[in-house]
Amino acid sequence: MRFDIVTIFPGFFDSVFAQGIVRRAQAGNLVEIHAHDLRSFAHDRHRTVDDRPFGGGEGMVLKPEPLAEALQSLAIPPRHHRDPGGATRVVLLSAQGRVFNQAMARQFAQLQRVVLLCGRYEGVDERINDLYCDMELSIGDYVLSGGEPAAAVVVDATMRLIPGVLGNQASGEFESFGVADAEIDADIDGVPRSQHGSGGLLDYPHYTRPADFGGLHAPDVLLNGDHAQIRRWRREQQLRKTLRNRPDLLEQAPLSAADRQMLETLRNGG
Repeated sequence: MRFDIVTIFPGFFDSVFAQGIVRRAQAGNLVEIHAHDLRSFAHDRHRTVDDRPFGGGEGMVLKPEPLAEALQSLAIPPRHHRDPGGATRVVLLSAQGRVFNQAMARQFAQLQRVVLLCGRYEGVDERINDLYCDMELSIGDYVLSGGEPAAAVVVDATMRLIPGVLGNQASGEFESFGVADAEIDADIDGVPRSQHGSGGLLDYPHYTRPADFGGLHAPDVLLNGDHAQIRRWRREQQLRKTLRNRPDLLEQAPLSAADRQMLETLRNGG
């Protein structure tokens, strides 16, 4: 899979993508990541990529010509000349976009190429969005100085779902926002079903050696070898953590009757 990032700060990504799983994925030719300097497509003496907004107002707006030329250099035609069902997506990163989530990451991981345009200043000339972009994405309800951190988030969340990137591919399923239990095979690469898929909930807490640390003991249920008890405990902990940190997720999560009964107990202080 290939990621192309159009940015005025290509050096931002030098260290971000030179570490850990992302570095190994590139070294193993599973992922290609290319950062392209937008200023290379500005042809005046100062390599100007922004200008004042029409109609007045504060801040500057990224000009359409350099962005269009950058996309053309990547062999990306305007949207109406592309196959809407094709294997490439052009994404504008901005505070006005839909909020990126794990479901989108899974969709991106099925593609061959994702082109990320990093917004900056007050934004990007809307005609670039209209002409070239398949979607507009944000990574949260806050404003960043530019789209570079958002691009790093999208790349990282997506590439770890590509087969072969993680040492154990099931790691991408048994975690927060992972797939539901019904979508997970009974046994994946030796991972027992004592671990739940999150089904859109937050992950359960994890513990490792030593069993005693800082005066706290790892839960006994995790040490007794009873996988049925472990499954129930982990499900309860998923529901407890989601109720505490992200109650909004419970509205869409596929919950069983047992889940709902457990939630009612938790809400009542259980």
